Parts: sequence; structure tokens; C-alpha cells
Amino acid sequence: MRRSAFIVVCGVVIVHITAARIWGQETPRLALWYDRPAKEWVEALPLGNGRLGAMVFGTPEEERLQLNESSAWAGGPYRNDNPKARHALPVVRQLIFDGKYTEAREMIDTTFITNIAHCMPYQTVGNLRISFPGHQKYTQYLRELDIDRSIATIRYDADGITYQREVFCSIPDQVIVVRLSASLPGNITFTASMDTPQQGTISTEEGNRIVLRGRGGTHQGVSGQIVFDALAEVHAVGGNVRANESTVVVTNADTATVYIAIGTNFRSYRDVGGNGRSIADRHLAGAVKKACAQLRYDHVTAYQKLFRRVTIDLGTSRAMKEPTDVRVSRFASRYDPQLVALYFQFGRYLLISCSQPGGQPANLQGLWNDMLDPPWGSKYTTNINTEMNYWPSESTNLSEMSEPLVQMVKELAESGRETARVMYGARGWVLHHNTDLWRATAPIDGAWGQWPTGGAWLCQQLWEKYLFSGDKEYLRSVYPAMKSASEFFDDVLVPEPIHGWLVVSPSASPENAPAIHRESSSAGTTMDNQIVFDLLTRTIRAAEILDVDTAFVRELKAKVDRLPPMQIGRFGQLQEWMFDWDSPADKHRHVSQLYGLYPSNQISPRQTPELCNAARTSLIHRGDVSTGWSMGWKVNLWARLLDGDHAYKLITDQLRLVTGSENGPSSGGTYANLFDAHPPFQIDGNFGCTAGIAEMLLQSHEDAIQILPALPDVWKEGSVGGLKTRGGFEVSIGWKGGKVTGITITSLLGGNCRIRAYDKLQPLGRYVLSSATSDNPNPFFQVPHIKKPLISDRAQLKSITLREIFVYDLDTEPGKIYRLVAATE
Repeated sequence: MRRSAFIVVCGVVIVHITAARIWGQETPRLALWYDRPAKEWVEALPLGNGRLGAMVFGTPEEERLQLNESSAWAGGPYRNDNPKARHALPVVRQLIFDGKYTEAREMIDTTFITNIAHCMPYQTVGNLRISFPGHQKYTQYLRELDIDRSIATIRYDADGITYQREVFCSIPDQVIVVRLSASLPGNITFTASMDTPQQGTISTEEGNRIVLRGRGGTHQGVSGQIVFDALAEVHAVGGNVRANESTVVVTNADTATVYIAIGTNFRSYRDVGGNGRSIADRHLAGAVKKACAQLRYDHVTAYQKLFRRVTIDLGTSRAMKEPTDVRVSRFASRYDPQLVALYFQFGRYLLISCSQPGGQPANLQGLWNDMLDPPWGSKYTTNINTEMNYWPSESTNLSEMSEPLVQMVKELAESGRETARVMYGARGWVLHHNTDLWRATAPIDGAWGQWPTGGAWLCQQLWEKYLFSGDKEYLRSVYPAMKSASEFFDDVLVPEPIHGWLVVSPSASPENAPAIHRESSSAGTTMDNQIVFDLLTRTIRAAEILDVDTAFVRELKAKVDRLPPMQIGRFGQLQEWMFDWDSPADKHRHVSQLYGLYPSNQISPRQTPELCNAARTSLIHRGDVSTGWSMGWKVNLWARLLDGDHAYKLITDQLRLVTGSENGPSSGGTYANLFDAHPPFQIDGNFGCTAGIAEMLLQSHEDAIQILPALPDVWKEGSVGGLKTRGGFEVSIGWKGGKVTGITITSLLGGNCRIRAYDKLQPLGRYVLSSATSDNPNPFFQVPHIKKPLISDRAQLKSITLREIFVYDLDTEPGKIYRLVAATE
């Protein structure tokens, strides 16, 4: 049985974050802090405004800011379609249906893959270095990243003087700002320089500005066409500022500020005719006109408008008095709930910092990369990683942050049309398992990359955004991409010879292969079937909501009826392939067949208990410890299985301290700066785990808001505020002793709010509290009507003992806030 969720939220909760005193200094509770400088890149502190990124090392004698700009990629506009594929397609399909998987793989390698085999990599711009003479010996060192304000601070004593560096990456002013100060005037002396591993030149101008001009690299025969300009301008109060050939020197200043602006010639994935220097000049000119305090205020205000929408409190412990890396190293052996809350909010911080409206989406490393050829090219890997980057965007109240992803999907729907036509002879558009700044859509890497369902999965992200917002104009804007993706599968689905099911062929179960023959090329894999089901049914639903394409809807419904069902194999597992090829010994990082459990909602304890048990068996076979992003996914999967203790166990596995020297593929964790370790660094694990923590506390995928569905025993009491649900609701929850104490629900769209909870609920007296508005000046109004429990049921999942569930319907009005408490009797 399959279900697709109906429903649609927004809202703002602003709270004041209290401070804790560490070493006699005021340090915000929501801060990463350390008692030593960063020795390696994965210890540095990330700052970003969606377009510009900086990694701050905090070394007293030489500060290093490693710089990124989101459009600084290798290569230029190109295509990687292989026209041989269209003629080979029927032959490859027949080989797969005949069980000749090696022959199919060999033909795919020669007819589907081109010489541009890996797409273009995302690249670093370079470094700003600030050298301080005589600062080699220091005491009272503190390095912190305040994620409540998005500001990094370094503080230490040298020769009896306290020095401080404050660094932030302004969202409204589009510059990076470094503020340098000392406890006594006349003590700021340094040399500023820039360098880059790219082809480029470095010069100075106007007596206080360093100019770095570079060009992105040539890659796999595609010439580098991105030209970037990075400007660092130094201003000082007191003292002297002078420029040498390639450096700026400041002596005996009271304070100094370095402003960094970067621009490139990138206009769109088809156009590199812009002027990066004019962009950098414009942003720099605007920033230096402002006082530094005003720049900081504007930055913090813009940032907190997003970040402070959600609060979380999972309890307290003395562990917060220790440096962040120490807390991670000891997390598995002691109680530190605040580290989980910090890690959750750090994921939200990263999403705000690396994905802003009008910019590029978060890539495999988000925004931060110090290499020319980083692991996996730091591209957009669309067989889970890009999608996982945006799992927390709606549920944790950061809907705007997914706008760059939506724009990229619209662009891929354009570029993917040519791939669909040239390689498949099909209508619509297609994307395989990777893309880049240039929106390449053909398969890469080899036969295992011949997975044509990446675009269909991205369309699921488009639909989810609508479910949370209920914005029909938004749905109208993305419907063409959904429809076009459905047209592709309407054309390419073929009947398999045994059951006549319509399947995707050739394809693969991402990055895995069955032990029985070790060839990835396949047909009708479970993930493909689930994703295509979602794509077609959601396109149908979107067309019905918009009242368009009646004939096409009938056509798609006929195709949906012929899709393969999910199957349970001989070990009681949910099959990964169309045939029962799974092995309990398979510990692969991808658990692709469980897409139907999360992020989709085709499997659930209440609706499909047998499939749910099979999914649980598959999870147990795969094991818990894996790469970092895989463990982040599993937090969500165990939360959907309503097993909070197992989900928490995965969080514990995730919060294992990994050093930069660990680059093995099998065991992930967390670096000292809280970056996710695959290893090496991949940001999707951060976002996946953040989404998973939200999923443990609140779910809304089954036409109801489920309160504390997977609360682990260790979180005895706490609260969370400002989470969003499908259906147009914002929810805050308090609990104690594992039981709900109160719920606040803000309705933006009005209509019925169905609540599923483990506790009996009642209105707060006869009234609920609402914000006073112009049309409702009295902030109190009577509850429209909360019915007694409609249902008192027990979930059917055999493997998990669940408490009794009470289900309520609450009639709501737009803009009203409803407060409920657990019954005391």
C-alpha cells in the first residue's frame, strides 16, 4: 500500500539566548569554542553569506582566511551527452533482461559515458593572510564561533596586551569583515597578503588595497572560463598604512579593519560574460562607507531574522564548560545534551551560511573548499547528497534557503531536455547522479553512474516545499519541471519480461551492486520504483490542484498502476533490487531501498507495518556505523520507525571525533569544527542529522502532526520551538519526564489541524493565547472546538512497543496561535 501526504508552514519565534561564563568571559551558549588555534582545515571555523565563504584558523602569529566564492568553478559552459546511447539503449535493456549484466555494463561504459567523465570541480579562490610580528608567544587563548550571531572571535594575550580579532561574512553587505583591536592603543601592527593556487596575479593599489585576479582551472579538456577578482582593503584608526608591491603593512594602529569583496564573471550556467571586478568594487565601496559597528549590526540583524526562528533545549550538563572538540571526543561516554542541541543549530547555521536566495545551492562541501580538485569535485551529487543538504530547510523553518535549489532544478529542466532527446529519444528532462555549476545532466563516472532518476528525486524536493507552504503560485512556477520530468519517464519506462511491470532500465541502485554478480547495471531497482511513484503521483496531484493537463493525468495514472510493488525478501528484508539479491552481510553506506521510508512516506508503522518491519530488518543488516552522511540518514530512518533510542544511538555514532588524517571510507563521524566526516568532509551529514533530530521531535508526513514521535529516553525534559510542519503550522513543544507539558501551534493557512500525541491534551483553560492584530485587537479568543480523541489506537509495528496514541482535530484560523497542555488527571 502506498500513501502520499497531503498537507502544507511558516512563522517566527524569537527568543533571547542566555550566555554562560567560561574562563570569566561571556561566551554564548550557542558557540563552538576552543583553547588553541586550528592546526588543519577541518579545525578552522566556517563563515559564509551564501555567496562568500571563509575558513578562519585563528593562529596568533598569522591569521589565515581561506576564501571561497560560490561561482568559482573549473571549466565553463559545456555538454557531456553521448549520442551513441540512443542507439545502444534497446540493446543494453535486452542484455539486462537476459541477465547479461557484465555485457550491459561494458556497453554502457562505451556508449553512455563521455570523455568528460567527472563533471567540473568547485574550487578555492585563495587565502588572505595577516601576519603579526611578535605574537608567537601567547596565553589566555580563546577561539570561538558564535552561531547565534554568525561571528568568529579570536582572543589572546601577548606581552601583556589582549588582542582580539572579530570576523563575519555579511549577508546584506556581501563582504567579509575582519576587525582587529587591542587593549592598549597603538599596538596593531601587521602585514596583509593574498595568495592563490589558481593561475593569477597579485598587486596593490590606492595605498591600502590588495587585488587578486585569477582564473578557474581547465578540467578534462574544458578550458577554465571563470575569472574572479578578490579585493582586500585595509583601513586603520591611528598608526600608518602603506602598500608594497603585493602587500599592505599597518604599523602602530589603534584598530584596523580589513574588508574583503569577491566577484566573478559568472552570470548563468550558459553565460560567463559578467565583470567580477565591478561586482567586487561595488560591494567594497558600499561596505567601507559604513561604520564597522553598523556593518556588524546589519549583518547580525539579517542573520538572526533567520536563525532565531527555532530554539531547542534538550537539557544541561557541566560538559559545556569544556572546548567543543573535547566534548565531541567524550560524547559517547557521558551525558551532554547541549552538544546535540548545538550540533542541531550548527546545521541550521551552515544552511543559512551556504545557501541564500539568488545564489548557488549548497554543494557537497556546502560553500567551503580549499582545493582545486576536491574529493568528488565538491559537486552536486544527486543520488542523495544534494537532496540531503535541504532536508532541514522546511522542517527547521529555513524555507528561503532552498530557493537556490529550486532555481537549479528549473535550470536542470532546461539543460536536461537535450540529454533526454539525444541519449534517450524522449520528451521531458533527465538528470543522472551528478551535476555542477554548468548544469551537466548526462551520466558520469561509469556504468554505476547510469542512474537516470536524480532529476525525479529533486522534483520531490519541489513538492515538499509546497506541502509546507501551501503557496499555489510557487507550485505553478515549479509544475513545468515536475511535468517535464514525468514526461521523460512516461516515455522511457519499459515492461520487464516476468511480471510486465514498468521499470527504469538501464539504471542502478546508487553506488551499490548485488553480491551475486557485483555488477551495478540493473532494471527496476526499488529506489527507482519508489522515486518514480512519487514523481508521477505528485505531478498528478499538482495538476489536479492547478486544474491543468487532465489528459496527461489520466496517462500518468495508468502508468502508476503498472509500477512494481515493494517486495520483502527471503531474509525478511526490504529488497533493494527487483530480484531477491540482498545479503545480510552487505554493509554498504547507501540504503537506497529505504527512500520509501524517508524522505518519502510510502512506508510507515501505521499504514504499512509489514513493509516497516522489512525496512527495519534492512537497517539492522546494514549496521549503524558507516560514513558520516549515511549515519545522518539513518537518524531519520529510525525516527520514522518511531525508535528514538536507536536514532539517538546513531547521533552518538555520528558525534565521534575524527581527525583530518582519517580519510578511510568506512567509518565517519565529526571533525573538531563540527563538520561532518565522510571522511573526508561532506556537509550533507550535518544537514541530515539536523533534519533527523527535528524528525525525532515532530513529524507530519501522515496527514497529521505527530508530537514527540521518537523521543529517546535520555532526553527526559526539554523544549523545542518554531519547527514547521506540512499543512501550514508552526509548532513548539515542552516536555518533562518524557511526557508533553504543553504545545503551541501557529496556523498560517487555517483549516483542520490533526494532532497525534501520546498524551491526552486539553485547551489552556477555556481560552488559547493569540497575538493581537488589527482585526483581532483582543489577544484572547475561545477555542473554535477541539474534539475529544477521534482515535485511541496502537501502532501495528510488531518490533517496537508503542504507547497509546490519541488523535485530535483542531479547527484553526490563519494567523492564530493555539496553546494546549497535557491533561493532569
